[in-house]
Amino acid sequence: MARGTHGEKIVAAIESEKLPVNDKSRLEAALQKYDEWIVKLESADAPTVDALVEELVNLLNEYKLYVDVDLIFDSTEDFLYRQKGQLKLDNTVIEEFLPIFVRKCIVKEFGKCEVDVGSQTATFSSAYFESSLSSPAIGGGLRIKTKDQDFSMSRKLYLKSSYTSTFEEAKTSTVTTHLGYVMAELKTNLDKTMYQEASATAHDIKLAVTGAKYYLLCDFLDMTPISTATTDIDEILIVRKAKRISSNIRKEFSTYGGRQKHREWYVNYLTAHPYSANVLKRFVDHIFSQMKNEDLIEESVLDVGYF
Repeated sequence: MARGTHGEKIVAAIESEKLPVNDKSRLEAALQKYDEWIVKLESADAPTVDALVEELVNLLNEYKLYVDVDLIFDSTEDFLYRQKGQLKLDNTVIEEFLPIFVRKCIVKEFGKCEVDVGSQTATFSSAYFESSLSSPAIGGGLRIKTKDQDFSMSRKLYLKSSYTSTFEEAKTSTVTTHLGYVMAELKTNLDKTMYQEASATAHDIKLAVTGAKYYLLCDFLDMTPISTATTDIDEILIVRKAKRISSNIRKEFSTYGGRQKHREWYVNYLTAHPYSANVLKRFVDHIFSQMKNEDLIEESVLDVGYF
């Protein structure tokens, strides 16, 4: 079966030459767990969107706890924990989950999903023409810049550029890209630097597509909250409703002995702060509001006094 972002990271870790021998069988077991998890997500159903959200988020929490604790934290080797940033075994779980989650909620609400929902989609960021008077280039040398998004809802766009009004094939440049309309950046721990980078990205996105919406989702907050009112970020959602574990505790996790000593505390912390169904439902509701194209009725607008 074709595997997504998280599944590919597990495979890459298994194939890594630096992987300790003791961890290989554990990662192979994790790959099987991953395959089973994807099947459960894709087959999940419920009578309402709210109930579907609960079911999908429960599956997310169950699998993420397995990855965080059973796979990484409980390893007798230190490789998986110390190399989390490079291996990306833990933070790609939500990245692969979110497109499945959103697509299934859209289908439940509207009966179909007519936009591309995915992760790491290269969406349009700008266009330019690589040409001059002396070197006109075919179609003016149309070039497209794109940017990968952790999560995006986009539509495929086909562009043609030509100096001929009939768009003769030999004299026409044809480009395919994706216009992103809802995008989200996913962070495990959101700090001030990441916030500032996201603010700049949101600004660029909305210059390219004026109707786009940009959200920042993080597991844990690692900064003092700052208002997004002066930025182009539509909303920041803290999906586990918690602050990051303090550095004096985290430093104890770098060795197997330290992890075992603090295992009970760590498990209690994670289970006390699961992914919130309410916060993820709020994200879905933002998307639903963008998909409802309701025509304004003059009489209704004059009755309430605003639109």
